[in-house]
Amino acid sequence: MISAGRVTVDGKRASLGMQVDPGKAIIAVDGRVIGAAAAQAYLVLHKPSGVTSTTRDRHAAATVLDLVPTALVPDGARLYPVGRLDQDSEGMLLLTNDGAWADRVLHPRHGVEREYAVGLARPLDADQVDRLRDGIALDEGLAQVGGLRSMTAVETERLSDLLRPPPPPDLLWYRATLTQGWKRQLRRMFGAVGAPVQRLVRVRIGPVRIDGLRSGAIRQLKAPEIRGLGAGAGRSRAAASKPSLAPEAQAKPPTPAKSRTAAAGRRHPPRPGEPGPDRPPDEA
Repeated sequence: MISAGRVTVDGKRASLGMQVDPGKAIIAVDGRVIGAAAAQAYLVLHKPSGVTSTTRDRHAAATVLDLVPTALVPDGARLYPVGRLDQDSEGMLLLTNDGAWADRVLHPRHGVEREYAVGLARPLDADQVDRLRDGIALDEGLAQVGGLRSMTAVETERLSDLLRPPPPPDLLWYRATLTQGWKRQLRRMFGAVGAPVQRLVRVRIGPVRIDGLRSGAIRQLKAPEIRGLGAGAGRSRAAASKPSLAPEAQAKPPTPAKSRTAAAGRRHPPRPGEPGPDRPPDEA
């Protein structure tokens, strides 16, 4: 298996005679994690709209844990979401029982991007684009978005095939990237410029994309994905080039955003699992 290239260690192809620490290394065969790391679960779920991302909610009809097959949960393990998605939002949500890995994915210093597909009833005009790129003042501080661009026809078609219920055909779709992750951030930002969000789908977390994962479906993360997320990998393609928008929304280059301090009263250290300045709620 090793000579055939089927075995990887920490996401890299293993070689004969290679020495590893099985207690620390992520060893995989054909992309499936084995050994000590196998007791830890790393899953990605396409959360449907209407499902709450908390693990317990007596008022919710369904939580994300109701969508996880028992076969994907190690014996005795308790899974929990890595961050959250608003109940009305949909798309990618990570689940794990590895707290240290989850903290690395969530901590702002690692810069793990979250990319979203934003469905609007009307196209953005140039002024709206400028305001979004310059930043929107929210209670928490200056909310910023990156990689704002129109989705291509191919991207829109592929996304529509994954969503249930299917989106209305007249929705106009944009891509936007966040690293802050404040509560309902994108909905509040777009609402502030008079462009209420009709549908919001998380389509990428770091290097992991929603490609092929239908609404309500779940799969195990592959070893390179686990390693990449834990290392803060995965930047948007738009970050390396000027984002493009439809002709009606072409705008002048963004001006530098004015700095603004975070709102007072949020500097106390968060309890485990509680959002705070260094542990955002990861909602959009």
